[in-house]
Amino acid sequence: MPTFRFALPLLFLAASPALAGDLDLKVVDAVGQPVSDAVVTVRPAGGVPSGPIRFPWGTSMVQQNIAFVPHVLIVPVGATVRFPNKDKVRHHIYSFSRPAKFEIKLFGQEESRSYTFTSAGAVALGCNIHDQMSGFIKVVDTPFAAKSNAAGLAHIDGLATGTAQVTVWHPMLKAKDNELLINIPIPASGTASKAVSLALRSAK
Repeated sequence: MPTFRFALPLLFLAASPALAGDLDLKVVDAVGQPVSDAVVTVRPAGGVPSGPIRFPWGTSMVQQNIAFVPHVLIVPVGATVRFPNKDKVRHHIYSFSRPAKFEIKLFGQEESRSYTFTSAGAVALGCNIHDQMSGFIKVVDTPFAAKSNAAGLAHIDGLATGTAQVTVWHPMLKAKDNELLINIPIPASGTASKAVSLALRSAK
């Protein structure tokens, strides 16, 4: 009998669903205007689950209309990013960023090259032929990541209840490593909503 009495609560706990909530973040600038292309990453209470990280938006950054598309791309550590060239001119991609210093020499229209990113961090990209081109790849080590849209909104769901460490990164943010770290309580169910104001450098 004693064995049965103690085993029953253990079985009940094992069958109980994990408590989880969502996060809605609105990213604005110093005057309250929405900020797009801000990367929001979360380390929930209890840490990040193990296993491979996959995002629904893929791992390609296209060169099109003499620009990197998308301008900001989120990929997990270990991802191989493709760089298809859809322009009629050749491109020469490079990065001097600490997480990934590399060079992809001249390649032309309808050609593609790739690079594997093995360290977390922000990677700034340029083109050795077209100085006006710039792009950013944010390499992350958490599956909880999102990019703010044109309205400044970023949504992340399935976060463990408790205090989460939330990092907001933007290439123009006036802060160390272009990042702002905040703690946000995540409810056992429902959504935590918060507005975050960023001090941004002026675009040159």
